[in-house]
Amino acid sequence: MTPDDDDAGWYPGYWAEKRPDHPAVVMAGSGETMSYAELDRYANRLSRWLRSIGIERGDHVAFCLENRLEFLAVMWGCHYAGTFYTAISTRLTAPEAAHIIGNCGAKAFITSPSMASVATELVDVTPGVTARVSVGGSIEHHDSIDEALSSHSAEPLPDRTEANDMLYSSGTTGLPKGVKHAAPEGALGSGEAVMQLGRLLFGFDAEAVYLSPGPLYHAAPLRFCRSIQRTGGTVVVLERFDAETALAAIERHGATVSQWVPTMFVRMLKLPDELRTRHDLSSHRCAIHAAAPCPVEVKRRMIEWWGPILHEYYAGTEGNGFTYVGSEDWLTHEGTVGRALIGEVHIVDDEGREVPIGETGTVYFGEGNAFEYYGDPDKTASSHLGNGWSTLGDIGHLDEDGYLYLTDRKSFMIISGGVNVYPQEVENALTLHPDVVDVAVIGVPDDDLGESVKAVVHPTRMPDDAADAARLEAELIAYCRERLAAVKC
Repeated sequence: MTPDDDDAGWYPGYWAEKRPDHPAVVMAGSGETMSYAELDRYANRLSRWLRSIGIERGDHVAFCLENRLEFLAVMWGCHYAGTFYTAISTRLTAPEAAHIIGNCGAKAFITSPSMASVATELVDVTPGVTARVSVGGSIEHHDSIDEALSSHSAEPLPDRTEANDMLYSSGTTGLPKGVKHAAPEGALGSGEAVMQLGRLLFGFDAEAVYLSPGPLYHAAPLRFCRSIQRTGGTVVVLERFDAETALAAIERHGATVSQWVPTMFVRMLKLPDELRTRHDLSSHRCAIHAAAPCPVEVKRRMIEWWGPILHEYYAGTEGNGFTYVGSEDWLTHEGTVGRALIGEVHIVDDEGREVPIGETGTVYFGEGNAFEYYGDPDKTASSHLGNGWSTLGDIGHLDEDGYLYLTDRKSFMIISGGVNVYPQEVENALTLHPDVVDVAVIGVPDDDLGESVKAVVHPTRMPDDAADAARLEAELIAYCRERLAAVKC
């Protein structure tokens, strides 16, 4: 089933008319469900409330919500009103959230009791916010969203147009930067590029059941969930990621498509065999992953386990380009993040010159989508070359077939004794060690070498004492030395 009018049917309101009782959102843990009719009514009331408090098309709204039933309905309400909307990480402190709210110029702020301590701190430091509401319970200095919406009609606003998010990229230095794209033209329901890619590559349609295991405030989950609901499918949301819970959710809800980051793969692979293999995953036909380079061994093992259903892409919040690779092509080009589908990939040296095939440099996209870092022209300029090519700051190379391989983020590079060391390579070596849950590799000052390599490890269990800690440290360093050059260890 697809919209009758391809130019104006790709949004929840269409499905609220065609299949009002079809689930738009299911919470994997609690089983709470919101139908398309319920989501559309909520979003319509929210859009009318925003209008009633003076928020017009092109204004900004911010929300900070955990994974909860109303999250996507709140997003669509902002979308229906034609605003730019900013989803804020629930992990931020009040000063960090205040920077984002002030920088984007949000006039309204929507949150929940789980963020009460941060939300109350924000009141005095976000004077530009004229309306504050709470979803799912009361917070001091915040109105109840249910009471705010109760007096507003569920009828759609007239003359609705498409809208856009404005999400913040944490980057590697300084404060987070808002990534702003021009407000899209066209009537509400015209669709978006992510949705079209989802239909083409991943099977987004009205029968899709999409498992979203990560925080909805991140760019990929938010935009993929939005795209699934444009096409009439069901979004199944994990309240929080847990390896076995995620596998159980695929079976329980008959998930057909899902989206992951490599760390989630690692944690599922490390489950005991009896937990890892107990669930029926036969409904699962597409597993999308991105956000970080996936270690080759991790991906190889995932394909062996799940079959050739893994789909990888490389892109950023900036939306300036998009590469893609399916399992079959990856197996003949192990380690690649794919070939360009949006934009053209160029590998450039520090002087801005394109380098030959196979040589490493900064990855740029040409002929892709335009973007700016909101209120930061210097940051915008530093991410662009004079010819319009733009970069996310990653380092990589192209092969003869046009496949892109990422090395690391340029600003993460460690220079030790004049040798370039990329933290990602060391992290990849350590991540599958049975005693490691997670690892981050950084450069630390060294009087002799300039910088030396330091791995910060979250072990599966804390050492019993100093001697046990020293044993684990020595074992992990030896493990690295078996796989990497000494300078990287």
